[in-house]
Amino acid sequence: MDALLALHGHATVPLDALLALTALSLAPFLIMMMTSFVRITVVLSLVRSAIGASALPPNAVITGLALILTSVVMAPTVDRILHEGVLPYTQGRISSVTAVQRMEEPLRRFMLRQTPRRDLELFAHALHRPIGETVQRMPLTAVIPAFVVNELRNGFGIGFALYLPFVVIDLVVASLLMGLGMMMLSPSVVSLPCKLFLFVAVDGWALVCTGLITSFRS
Repeated sequence: MDALLALHGHATVPLDALLALTALSLAPFLIMMMTSFVRITVVLSLVRSAIGASALPPNAVITGLALILTSVVMAPTVDRILHEGVLPYTQGRISSVTAVQRMEEPLRRFMLRQTPRRDLELFAHALHRPIGETVQRMPLTAVIPAFVVNELRNGFGIGFALYLPFVVIDLVVASLLMGLGMMMLSPSVVSLPCKLFLFVAVDGWALVCTGLITSFRS
């Protein structure tokens, strides 16, 4: 019997290690889905597409800038996570379960501030949650997808507003070339420098980054 218990104790070690590795592999994905990263990435990608330079800036630059802006937006939330959950746990004042609950709460509050109730109720209904349940009691399985859907909606909305000036430039250039009889010249050859000049002249990247940061409810 003692041998079986010892064997069972040794068997749980690889299982615990496997669960820990699985959690660590999923953590970056979950963190991205629970922060401002989704909206920022969508908007930056749409701006690059609107300009017409499909490979510039490169994906690595877009992702890096999105991570930096995400760290700026999430700084207050991360600060609360450190002070309410991480530091007390490292000092041995709370258990690991309590630490996880305290670290989850600031992220939940951030997501709820950005998410309209209609999206929360949609996923709460899909999970068969009680009707009229308060948002504070909704599980993360309803809060996270509702937050992501709203972030995609906001990201495409902001991207659409930024796309319009570049579409106008494309239409104007195409009309001018057609009026001049230059049918064989591709409008993008002329419109791309015009769009780059306009974007640089108005300090477009700074405006986009500032607008993205201020678009989140702190």
